[in-house]
Amino acid sequence: MSELDALDRQLTSAFDGKVVRKDLLHRIKKGTNVPTFVLEFLLARFCASDDPAEIDAGMEAVLATLQDNYVRPDEANAAQSKVATKGKHRFIDKVHVRFVEKEKRHWASLENFNSQRIAVGEKFYRDNDRLLEGGIWAEVTLAHNAIEEDDYAFYIEDLRPIQLSRFDFEQYAKGRKAFSRDQWLDAIMRSVGLEPAKLSKRVKLHFIARLAPLVEPNYNYIELGPRGTGKSYFFSEFSPYATLISGGQATKATLFYNNARRKVGLVGYWDTVAFDEVGGIKVRDPDTIQIMKDFMANGRFSRGAEVIADASLSFVGNIDLSVEQVVNSTEYDLFQPLPLELDLAVMDRFAAYIPGWEMPKNSSEFLTSRYGFITDYLAEAFHYQFKHTNRYEEVSRRIRLGKAIEGRDEKGIKKTVAAFLKILHPDSGATDGEFEEYVAYATECRRRVKEQMNKRKPDDEFARINLSYFGASGEEIVVFCPESKDALATQQPKRRRLNEDETKPNTRPDPAESERSAAPTPRSVHDVRIEAAAAQLQEQHFTILYGDIGHSYESIMGPYIRGAKAVTIEDPYIRLSHQIQNFVRFCETCIKSGTVKSINLITGYDDKAQLADISEKIDELKQSLLEMDVVLRVKLNPNMHDREIRLDNGWVIKIGRGLDFYQRPGSWFEVGANDLSLRRCLETKVDIFRALP
Repeated sequence: MSELDALDRQLTSAFDGKVVRKDLLHRIKKGTNVPTFVLEFLLARFCASDDPAEIDAGMEAVLATLQDNYVRPDEANAAQSKVATKGKHRFIDKVHVRFVEKEKRHWASLENFNSQRIAVGEKFYRDNDRLLEGGIWAEVTLAHNAIEEDDYAFYIEDLRPIQLSRFDFEQYAKGRKAFSRDQWLDAIMRSVGLEPAKLSKRVKLHFIARLAPLVEPNYNYIELGPRGTGKSYFFSEFSPYATLISGGQATKATLFYNNARRKVGLVGYWDTVAFDEVGGIKVRDPDTIQIMKDFMANGRFSRGAEVIADASLSFVGNIDLSVEQVVNSTEYDLFQPLPLELDLAVMDRFAAYIPGWEMPKNSSEFLTSRYGFITDYLAEAFHYQFKHTNRYEEVSRRIRLGKAIEGRDEKGIKKTVAAFLKILHPDSGATDGEFEEYVAYATECRRRVKEQMNKRKPDDEFARINLSYFGASGEEIVVFCPESKDALATQQPKRRRLNEDETKPNTRPDPAESERSAAPTPRSVHDVRIEAAAAQLQEQHFTILYGDIGHSYESIMGPYIRGAKAVTIEDPYIRLSHQIQNFVRFCETCIKSGTVKSINLITGYDDKAQLADISEKIDELKQSLLEMDVVLRVKLNPNMHDREIRLDNGWVIKIGRGLDFYQRPGSWFEVGANDLSLRRCLETKVDIFRALP
């Protein structure tokens, strides 16, 4: 890096010890799968200086620390050996803690240590509750347990989360006074690793908008854009208070509340929960979307108990269509990548739609080599404001919005402006010009949401898209989105259903039919799909012949299980290992239905030794089902012989051989060993019928 520039000097003077050279991060980041805030935590320890000699020595110390304490996944066995040989060793890793119900105790695990049974003291997960929900990065000292009688080899002797132990917000706000707004904006850009001189003012505001959910509670936004623009960076790398999840993890037990365990999900533990690749979200349970809608609207939901949480939800994903073509199309909108379950009611709860297609691709040309805040320090500043400051009332006093602004428009715009004030003006209010700039940006981002909803909706519910505000001079200013301002298909979308009706003969409508259509019963996409599928189901009676393939639990029973909440299976032969494995596969089929909440197994046993073996394996299955919010109840009956599966939606499934109708594979390395649809079957009869009322 060349000599310090003016902003470098300001930062090092006002925030001595709280800033670091960002090119140092770029030098050590390559080759390590460690978040930015972890690496900068180490850089702050060894390299928080502007003396070249001290920085060089500090870099050597950081690299040595990573070499000695960070474990790569392929080095797990060597790491275990090191602990066993030395007696103890300190690691830098992400630590998880889970409660195992059958053992009534907690076990810890490290992501790269390859051991699921590390003993952990209560004080560690009591003081750091996020260990139980998603895990945290920490410096953790593992010790070897030499007691042969114990059922674990390692235990946690010490654990220190990688985050600041103390944060002084007043000092942070006082330091901000030494900067103009534009200087502070550039300091934030450098703190996230970008060189502000390479970015336009508008793009800088996009990056600030990405940070909004980290400072503003219950703030929901979406960003769709090309790949490789860093949409998920702030949630995976920047803050220890944000968590990034994939679409497959979007279950109500994971996100909101696990009824079986009576435990709040991720929204109760994290400031921000971000959905990566939102287009791939798979929601099997319709309750998940309904709870999401309630939570996005007011930060609360009810699942037997009222739950209130502050977490913001961020939805990021890719859009593979030409934005110019989409805004000029009568058939497509900019919400096209979203799954059907994320309907208009979910979209209307987005405070902002960030135009990800305007963001620069990740490239070294945009990286800065200058000073910026240590990531963890800035994350703590944001976390403090998330928990302790409220700028919404200040915004409400200053803002004047136009008549087209409706309820959710107003709330979304105000929360976006409040977030900008927290990030860019933690010490005081913005000038009228700066405030108006934030209002214009927030209004544009909300208009983008409303334009796309209006385009999708066949009536005029969202037709008031000309959102406006009043400037300092009293003039009303209508805000447009640059990509769609001149797109007639977006500004005046065709009402396809209305136009289609106009082409029909002018006949007098049936009053009864009009009354029925005037008040439709709202139903979820999931409910409609289940009802449509159920209407097509028929009783079946067939024989699976010896040697047949193509029969799996999913193909035989899956369509009938969908819509059922309780499943009862009577099968006397869930005893041997392969029979229990078959039952596990059956439970997986039930989970895939998205509606099953309880599974009741009635089975038999031969002797007490076998009973103990069955119980141990079933207890493990119970534990894993609880994580999916499904309760497994088991009743043992040594005298039973019949086999039957009863569903509370009225269907009964009888398979002559029960679940055990597959041939043993000739080798566990042949086709069909794992995929039951490719496994050869034994001969058996299958009867599927409706139970008599």
